[in-house]
Amino acid sequence: MLLMAADLRTGVIGYGIAGRVFHAPLISSTPGLALTAIVTTDAERRARAAADHPDVELLDTADDLFASDVDLVVIGSPNKTHVELALAAIAHGKAVVVDKPFAPSSSDARRVLAAAREKGVPLTVFQNRRWDSDFQTVREVVKSGRLGTISRFESRYERWVPEIWDNWREFGAAEEAGGLLYDLGAHLVDQALQLNGPVRSVYAELDRRRPGALVDDDVFVALTHTSGVRSHLWASASAANHGPRFRVLGEQAAFTISGMDGQEDALVAGLRPGRPGWGEEPESAWGEVGLLDDTTPVPSEKGAYEEFYRLLVTALRDGGPLPVDPESAIAALEIIEDAFESANTGQVVAV
Repeated sequence: MLLMAADLRTGVIGYGIAGRVFHAPLISSTPGLALTAIVTTDAERRARAAADHPDVELLDTADDLFASDVDLVVIGSPNKTHVELALAAIAHGKAVVVDKPFAPSSSDARRVLAAAREKGVPLTVFQNRRWDSDFQTVREVVKSGRLGTISRFESRYERWVPEIWDNWREFGAAEEAGGLLYDLGAHLVDQALQLNGPVRSVYAELDRRRPGALVDDDVFVALTHTSGVRSHLWASASAANHGPRFRVLGEQAAFTISGMDGQEDALVAGLRPGRPGWGEEPESAWGEVGLLDDTTPVPSEKGAYEEFYRLLVTALRDGGPLPVDPESAIAALEIIEDAFESANTGQVVAV
Protein backbone atom coordinates (compact mmCIF):
# COMPACT_ATOMS: atom_id res chain seq x y z
CA MET A 1 0.00 0.00 0.00
CA LEU A 2 1.67 3.20 -1.22
CA LEU A 3 0.46 6.59 -0.01
CA MET A 4 0.84 9.40 -2.51
CA ALA A 5 -0.44 12.50 -0.66
CA ALA A 6 1.97 15.43 -0.68
CA ASP A 7 2.01 15.40 3.11
CA LEU A 8 0.86 12.24 4.83
CA ARG A 9 -1.78 13.13 7.40
CA THR A 10 -0.68 11.76 10.75
CA GLY A 11 -2.50 11.29 14.03
CA VAL A 12 -0.89 10.53 17.40
CA ILE A 13 -2.69 8.59 20.12
CA GLY A 14 -1.48 9.68 23.55
CA TYR A 15 0.29 12.82 24.71
CA GLY A 16 2.41 11.52 27.56
CA ILE A 17 6.17 11.18 27.27
CA ALA A 18 6.00 9.21 24.02
CA GLY A 19 3.58 11.46 22.19
CA ARG A 20 4.68 14.82 23.57
CA VAL A 21 8.45 14.42 23.71
CA PHE A 22 9.14 12.11 20.78
CA HIS A 23 6.42 11.54 18.22
CA ALA A 24 4.70 14.90 17.82
CA PRO A 25 7.95 16.92 17.55
CA LEU A 26 9.60 14.46 15.17
CA ILE A 27 6.52 14.19 12.95
CA SER A 28 6.23 17.99 12.82
CA SER A 29 9.88 18.19 11.76
CA THR A 30 9.72 15.59 8.99
CA PRO A 31 9.17 16.68 5.37
CA GLY A 32 6.31 14.70 3.90
CA LEU A 33 4.42 14.32 7.17
CA ALA A 34 1.72 16.60 8.57
CA LEU A 35 0.67 16.26 12.20
CA THR A 36 -3.10 16.74 11.93
CA ALA A 37 -4.61 15.15 15.05
CA ILE A 38 -3.78 14.20 18.64
CA VAL A 39 -5.95 11.95 20.80
CA THR A 40 -5.91 12.66 24.54
CA THR A 41 -8.63 13.08 27.14
CA ASP A 42 -6.46 14.26 30.03
CA ALA A 43 -7.26 17.95 30.55
CA GLU A 44 -3.69 18.98 31.37
CA ARG A 45 -2.22 17.10 28.42
CA ARG A 46 -4.91 18.44 26.13
CA ALA A 47 -4.04 21.99 27.10
CA ARG A 48 -0.35 21.24 26.58
CA ALA A 49 -1.03 19.74 23.15
CA ALA A 50 -3.09 22.78 22.15
CA ALA A 51 -0.26 25.10 23.19
CA ASP A 52 2.43 23.02 21.50
CA HIS A 53 0.50 22.42 18.27
CA PRO A 54 -2.23 25.07 17.89
CA ASP A 55 -3.16 24.01 14.35
CA VAL A 56 -3.68 20.34 15.24
CA GLU A 57 -7.16 18.90 15.88
CA LEU A 58 -7.63 17.45 19.37
CA LEU A 59 -9.78 14.33 19.48
CA ASP A 60 -11.43 12.55 22.39
CA THR A 61 -11.17 8.95 21.25
CA ALA A 62 -9.11 6.71 19.02
CA ASP A 63 -12.31 5.84 17.15
CA ASP A 64 -12.60 9.51 16.16
CA LEU A 65 -9.11 9.29 14.71
CA PHE A 66 -9.77 6.03 12.86
CA ALA A 67 -12.88 7.57 11.30
CA SER A 68 -10.91 10.59 10.07
CA ASP A 69 -8.88 11.00 6.89
CA VAL A 70 -5.46 10.39 8.46
CA ASP A 71 -3.04 8.22 6.51
CA LEU A 72 -0.85 7.23 9.45
CA VAL A 73 -1.67 6.38 13.06
CA VAL A 74 1.06 6.59 15.72
CA ILE A 75 0.31 4.72 18.94
CA GLY A 76 2.07 6.35 21.89
CA SER A 77 -0.35 5.24 24.60
CA PRO A 78 0.33 2.85 27.54
CA ASN A 79 1.69 -0.59 26.66
CA LYS A 80 -1.50 -2.47 27.52
CA THR A 81 -3.40 -0.57 24.79
CA HIS A 82 -0.95 -1.20 21.94
CA VAL A 83 -2.51 -4.38 20.59
CA GLU A 84 -6.15 -3.28 20.63
CA LEU A 85 -5.38 0.10 19.07
CA ALA A 86 -3.04 -1.32 16.43
CA LEU A 87 -5.62 -3.93 15.37
CA ALA A 88 -8.31 -1.24 15.13
CA ALA A 89 -6.09 1.05 13.07
CA ILE A 90 -5.22 -1.81 10.74
CA ALA A 91 -8.90 -2.72 10.35
CA HIS A 92 -9.48 0.87 9.18
CA GLY A 93 -6.66 0.57 6.64
CA LYS A 94 -4.33 3.04 8.37
CA ALA A 95 -0.55 2.69 8.29
CA VAL A 96 0.65 2.17 11.87
CA VAL A 97 3.60 3.07 14.09
CA VAL A 98 3.56 1.38 17.50
CA ASP A 99 5.80 2.71 20.24
CA LYS A 100 8.09 0.17 21.90
CA PRO A 101 7.54 -2.35 23.32
CA PHE A 102 5.48 -3.56 20.37
CA ALA A 103 3.09 -5.54 22.63
CA PRO A 104 2.92 -7.13 26.08
CA SER A 105 3.77 -10.51 24.52
CA SER A 106 5.36 -11.85 21.36
CA SER A 107 2.19 -13.82 20.56
CA ASP A 108 0.15 -10.60 20.69
CA ALA A 109 2.71 -8.89 18.48
CA ARG A 110 2.53 -11.71 15.93
CA ARG A 111 -1.26 -11.41 15.90
CA VAL A 112 -0.95 -7.70 15.06
CA LEU A 113 1.63 -8.35 12.36
CA ALA A 114 -0.52 -11.07 10.81
CA ALA A 115 -3.48 -8.68 10.66
CA ALA A 116 -1.34 -6.00 9.00
CA ARG A 117 -0.07 -8.44 6.38
CA GLU A 118 -3.56 -9.74 5.65
CA LYS A 119 -4.85 -6.18 5.21
CA GLY A 120 -1.77 -5.01 3.30
CA VAL A 121 -1.18 -2.22 5.82
CA PRO A 122 2.36 -0.96 6.64
CA LEU A 123 3.29 -1.56 10.28
CA THR A 124 6.46 -0.59 12.11
CA VAL A 125 7.75 -0.14 15.68
CA PHE A 126 9.41 2.98 17.11
CA GLN A 127 12.85 1.76 18.18
CA ASN A 128 14.34 5.24 18.11
CA ARG A 129 17.48 4.41 20.07
CA ARG A 130 18.94 2.64 17.07
CA TRP A 131 19.73 6.24 16.10
CA ASP A 132 21.36 7.28 19.38
CA SER A 133 24.68 9.03 18.85
CA ASP A 134 26.56 6.65 21.14
CA PHE A 135 25.08 3.50 19.57
CA GLN A 136 25.83 4.80 16.09
CA THR A 137 29.40 5.39 17.25
CA VAL A 138 29.66 1.86 18.65
CA ARG A 139 28.50 0.46 15.32
CA GLU A 140 31.08 2.47 13.40
CA VAL A 141 33.94 1.54 15.75
CA VAL A 142 33.06 -2.16 15.55
CA LYS A 143 32.66 -1.96 11.77
CA SER A 144 36.08 -0.30 11.45
CA GLY A 145 37.82 -3.38 12.84
CA ARG A 146 39.83 -1.34 15.36
CA LEU A 147 38.77 -3.64 18.19
CA GLY A 148 39.39 -6.93 16.41
CA THR A 149 36.97 -9.79 17.04
CA ILE A 150 34.37 -8.74 19.62
CA SER A 151 33.99 -10.92 22.72
CA ARG A 152 31.73 -8.85 24.97
CA PHE A 153 29.22 -6.04 24.51
CA GLU A 154 28.14 -4.18 27.67
CA SER A 155 25.23 -1.75 27.68
CA ARG A 156 23.63 0.16 30.55
CA TYR A 157 20.67 2.39 31.30
CA GLU A 158 21.28 3.22 34.96
CA ARG A 159 19.38 5.88 36.86
CA TRP A 160 18.84 7.05 40.42
CA VAL A 161 15.06 7.26 40.91
CA PRO A 162 14.57 6.17 44.54
CA GLU A 163 10.90 7.17 44.76
CA ILE A 164 8.21 5.18 42.98
CA TRP A 165 6.08 7.42 40.78
CA ASP A 166 2.37 7.14 40.02
CA ASN A 167 2.56 5.85 36.46
CA TRP A 168 1.46 2.68 34.67
CA ARG A 169 5.15 1.74 34.16
CA GLU A 170 5.22 1.05 37.91
CA PHE A 171 2.01 -1.02 37.97
CA GLY A 172 2.32 -4.74 38.64
CA ALA A 173 -0.52 -6.23 36.57
CA ALA A 174 0.83 -8.43 33.76
CA GLU A 175 -1.23 -6.68 31.08
CA GLU A 176 0.47 -3.35 31.89
CA ALA A 177 3.84 -4.69 30.66
CA GLY A 178 5.45 -2.41 33.24
CA GLY A 179 8.91 -2.57 34.76
CA LEU A 180 12.35 -1.81 33.45
CA LEU A 181 12.81 -4.96 31.38
CA TYR A 182 9.87 -3.97 29.15
CA ASP A 183 10.69 -0.26 29.26
CA LEU A 184 14.45 0.19 28.96
CA GLY A 185 15.11 -3.46 28.22
CA ALA A 186 13.25 -3.09 24.94
CA HIS A 187 16.04 -0.73 23.84
CA LEU A 188 18.91 -2.68 25.39
CA VAL A 189 17.89 -5.99 23.82
CA ASP A 190 17.09 -4.39 20.46
CA GLN A 191 20.51 -2.73 20.25
CA ALA A 192 22.28 -5.96 21.24
CA LEU A 193 20.44 -7.88 18.52
CA GLN A 194 21.11 -5.20 15.93
CA LEU A 195 24.83 -5.18 16.69
CA ASN A 196 25.53 -8.83 17.48
CA GLY A 197 22.83 -10.84 15.74
CA PRO A 198 20.66 -13.75 16.88
CA VAL A 199 20.84 -15.27 20.35
CA ARG A 200 21.23 -18.90 21.45
CA SER A 201 20.78 -18.49 25.23
CA VAL A 202 19.44 -16.03 27.81
CA TYR A 203 20.16 -15.59 31.52
CA ALA A 204 18.55 -12.87 33.66
CA GLU A 205 18.36 -11.48 37.18
CA LEU A 206 15.37 -9.25 37.91
CA ASP A 207 14.92 -7.52 41.26
CA ARG A 208 12.67 -5.06 43.04
CA ARG A 209 15.06 -2.88 45.03
CA ARG A 210 12.94 0.12 46.00
CA PRO A 211 10.52 -0.22 48.95
CA GLY A 212 7.04 -0.91 47.65
CA ALA A 213 8.12 -1.67 44.07
CA LEU A 214 5.60 -3.84 42.19
CA VAL A 215 7.75 -4.36 39.10
CA ASP A 216 11.37 -5.06 38.28
CA ASP A 217 13.49 -1.95 38.84
CA ASP A 218 16.97 -3.52 38.76
CA VAL A 219 17.77 -5.72 35.77
CA PHE A 220 20.68 -7.77 34.45
CA VAL A 221 20.42 -9.82 31.25
CA ALA A 222 23.18 -11.91 29.68
CA LEU A 223 22.79 -12.96 26.06
CA THR A 224 25.01 -15.45 24.26
CA HIS A 225 24.80 -14.75 20.54
CA THR A 226 25.23 -17.39 17.86
CA SER A 227 28.28 -15.40 16.75
CA GLY A 228 29.94 -16.12 20.11
CA VAL A 229 29.63 -12.54 21.37
CA ARG A 230 28.23 -12.19 24.89
CA SER A 231 26.01 -9.18 25.61
CA HIS A 232 25.73 -8.03 29.23
CA LEU A 233 22.84 -5.62 29.71
CA TRP A 234 21.86 -3.59 32.78
CA ALA A 235 18.92 -1.34 33.62
CA SER A 236 18.31 0.16 37.05
CA ALA A 237 16.28 2.82 38.81
CA SER A 238 18.38 2.44 41.96
CA ALA A 239 21.94 2.87 40.74
CA ALA A 240 23.72 5.34 43.03
CA ASN A 241 26.67 5.27 40.65
CA HIS A 242 26.46 4.82 36.90
CA GLY A 243 28.73 2.61 34.82
CA PRO A 244 29.68 3.40 31.22
CA ARG A 245 26.83 3.55 28.74
CA PHE A 246 28.70 1.13 26.47
CA ARG A 247 31.86 -0.94 26.84
CA VAL A 248 32.87 -3.17 23.94
CA LEU A 249 35.75 -5.60 24.41
CA GLY A 250 37.68 -6.97 21.45
CA GLU A 251 40.76 -9.10 20.97
CA GLN A 252 42.87 -6.02 20.12
CA ALA A 253 41.27 -3.09 21.94
CA ALA A 254 38.19 -1.81 23.77
CA PHE A 255 35.76 1.03 23.24
CA THR A 256 34.08 2.82 26.16
CA ILE A 257 31.62 5.69 26.21
CA SER A 258 29.67 7.20 29.12
CA GLY A 259 26.68 9.48 29.55
CA MET A 260 23.47 9.51 27.54
CA ASP A 261 22.59 10.60 24.04
CA GLY A 262 21.35 14.19 24.18
CA GLN A 263 18.43 14.07 21.75
CA GLU A 264 15.70 13.38 24.32
CA ASP A 265 16.82 16.32 26.47
CA ALA A 266 16.99 18.49 23.35
CA LEU A 267 13.43 17.57 22.39
CA VAL A 268 12.22 18.32 25.93
CA ALA A 269 13.92 21.72 25.68
CA GLY A 270 12.02 22.50 22.48
CA LEU A 271 14.86 21.93 20.02
CA ARG A 272 14.11 20.13 16.78
CA PRO A 273 15.97 18.21 14.06
CA GLY A 274 17.45 20.50 11.46
CA ARG A 275 18.62 23.06 14.00
CA PRO A 276 22.39 23.74 13.98
CA GLY A 277 24.13 21.25 16.21
CA TRP A 278 21.22 18.81 16.33
CA GLY A 279 22.40 15.32 17.30
CA GLU A 280 25.98 16.45 17.94
CA GLU A 281 27.74 15.50 21.16
CA PRO A 282 30.40 17.71 22.77
CA GLU A 283 34.00 16.52 22.80
CA SER A 284 33.70 15.95 26.55
CA ALA A 285 31.14 13.19 25.79
CA TRP A 286 33.23 11.34 23.21
CA GLY A 287 34.19 7.74 23.84
CA GLU A 288 37.68 6.28 23.81
CA VAL A 289 39.24 3.36 21.98
CA GLY A 290 42.47 1.65 22.96
CA LEU A 291 44.26 -0.80 25.20
CA LEU A 292 44.30 -0.24 28.98
CA ASP A 293 45.40 3.38 29.61
CA ASP A 294 46.61 3.95 26.03
CA THR A 295 43.40 5.32 24.54
CA THR A 296 42.36 7.73 21.81
CA PRO A 297 39.17 9.83 21.74
CA VAL A 298 36.62 8.89 19.08
CA PRO A 299 34.42 11.71 17.75
CA SER A 300 30.78 10.78 18.25
CA GLU A 301 28.55 10.07 15.29
CA LYS A 302 25.55 12.37 15.02
CA GLY A 303 22.36 11.20 16.66
CA ALA A 304 19.43 11.10 14.26
CA TYR A 305 16.01 10.20 15.68
CA GLU A 306 14.51 11.95 12.66
CA GLU A 307 15.80 9.10 10.46
CA PHE A 308 12.96 6.88 11.68
CA TYR A 309 10.26 9.10 10.22
CA ARG A 310 12.30 10.07 7.15
CA LEU A 311 12.67 6.38 6.29
CA LEU A 312 9.00 5.80 7.04
CA VAL A 313 7.94 8.49 4.55
CA THR A 314 10.10 6.84 1.88
CA ALA A 315 8.61 3.43 2.69
CA LEU A 316 5.02 4.68 2.55
CA ARG A 317 5.50 6.65 -0.66
CA ASP A 318 8.01 4.61 -2.64
CA GLY A 319 7.83 1.14 -1.13
CA GLY A 320 11.26 1.26 0.49
CA PRO A 321 12.04 -0.79 3.60
CA LEU A 322 10.32 0.19 6.83
CA PRO A 323 12.62 1.90 9.36
CA VAL A 324 12.14 -1.00 11.80
CA ASP A 325 11.10 -4.45 10.61
CA PRO A 326 8.36 -5.54 13.04
CA GLU A 327 9.86 -9.04 13.02
CA SER A 328 12.95 -7.58 14.73
CA ALA A 329 10.74 -6.08 17.46
CA ILE A 330 9.09 -9.47 17.95
CA ALA A 331 12.53 -11.09 18.26
CA ALA A 332 13.36 -8.63 21.06
CA LEU A 333 10.07 -9.44 22.82
CA GLU A 334 10.89 -13.14 22.67
CA ILE A 335 14.22 -12.44 24.36
CA ILE A 336 12.44 -10.41 27.05
CA GLU A 337 10.06 -13.32 27.67
CA ASP A 338 13.04 -15.69 27.91
CA ALA A 339 14.62 -13.31 30.41
CA PHE A 340 11.53 -13.43 32.62
CA GLU A 341 11.59 -17.24 32.46
CA SER A 342 15.29 -17.31 33.36
CA ALA A 343 14.79 -14.93 36.31
CA ASN A 344 11.86 -17.01 37.59
CA THR A 345 13.69 -20.35 37.34
CA GLY A 346 17.29 -19.27 37.95
CA GLN A 347 18.26 -21.20 34.82
CA VAL A 348 19.81 -20.32 31.49
CA VAL A 349 17.12 -20.48 28.77
CA ALA A 350 18.10 -21.98 25.41
CA VAL A 351 16.56 -20.07 22.49
